[in-house]
Amino acid sequence: MIVVLNAGSSSIKFSVFAVDGDDLPLRCRGQVESLQHAPHFVATSAAGAVLSERRWDDPLRHDDALDHLFGFLRSGVAGGKVLGIGHRVVHGGTRFTQPMLVDDEIIRTLETLIPLAPLHQPHNLAPMHRLRERAPDVPQVACFDTAFHDTNPDIARRFALPERFHAAGVRRYGFHGLSYEYIAAVLPQFDEKAARGRTIVAHLGNGASMCAMVGGRSIASTMGFTALDGLPMGTRSGAIDPGVVLYLLDELGMDARAIEHLLYHESGLLGVSGLSSDMRTLRASDDPRARLAIDLYVYRIRRELGSLAAALGGLDALVFTAGIGEHAAPIRARVCTEAAWLGVELDAAANENGGPRISTPTAKVAAWVIPTDEERMIAQHTLTLIRGAR
Repeated sequence: MIVVLNAGSSSIKFSVFAVDGDDLPLRCRGQVESLQHAPHFVATSAAGAVLSERRWDDPLRHDDALDHLFGFLRSGVAGGKVLGIGHRVVHGGTRFTQPMLVDDEIIRTLETLIPLAPLHQPHNLAPMHRLRERAPDVPQVACFDTAFHDTNPDIARRFALPERFHAAGVRRYGFHGLSYEYIAAVLPQFDEKAARGRTIVAHLGNGASMCAMVGGRSIASTMGFTALDGLPMGTRSGAIDPGVVLYLLDELGMDARAIEHLLYHESGLLGVSGLSSDMRTLRASDDPRARLAIDLYVYRIRRELGSLAAALGGLDALVFTAGIGEHAAPIRARVCTEAAWLGVELDAAANENGGPRISTPTAKVAAWVIPTDEERMIAQHTLTLIRGAR
């Protein structure tokens, strides 16, 4: 079986895939969450049945959580022998543009990228260290959220800063690449014209971004140097005038860490509404602040949609994916209605039913709802690399 890990600051999410030739049927998934407060482990089958569950009264270290997870995997409940472990790694920098088999040198190099993603990279790498100690014979594969955007032209990656900063790595990288790579891989099954042509994919979840593709290759993204740029998100601000940061430093006396916490954890839907970072909660609320947060969210999507369509020189298809994109029909409806000028014509009934096609048959620009599967993408990369290494 192939195990996929996505380690964050307070949780370790996992998925387990059986290996059946080239197929990778999902066996189970789960997570160890709230590590610093009330740790909770749960694993469920592909059908959603609980296979194992445990709670702890005291905080749990990441290493201990990982040990418990692999104790569960070795129990036989999840499946058979672990053939390989795939890791989601947020940042690959300029060097890592393809999935890589992990060794000590690769880990050391990835650690040098921590300043580019300080809130994510250390946690992504921590399980690699632990597993190199505990299971050195099990191959590990690092898959990068930035890699899919390596096809962006140089002009799309540059900031208007002196060249020495660009040479030092201060450039637009783009993120959510594993999600976009999966959508690009399955899009021909839905719309061959879109797969060959100009498509914008909206990955709308707690983290949110949009990607412009030509022939399934990324040419521009709303996220830039960090996963903070672009659209407003659950708790992240999205694009902000750099002068605001200077103002917060000089006039309000905030230091870098306080500003970091503000932009990553206190902003976005939560910051504007003052209520919640969850779109479901905001949609159910009568509070005008909730409506303002949603209005701003949709407005920014509309702005970025126009920008990406301009980068593409036209548009053949719009794809919604991730939690909000897949499940929030009213948000999709507003975005499509406000994109009528591009040639999107919403089929309201199809949208309410979740698609997959939510545009009318005669629409100039097709609109789709396609569920993403980043974990499966990582599992596929992992299987390919470990087979190639034999």
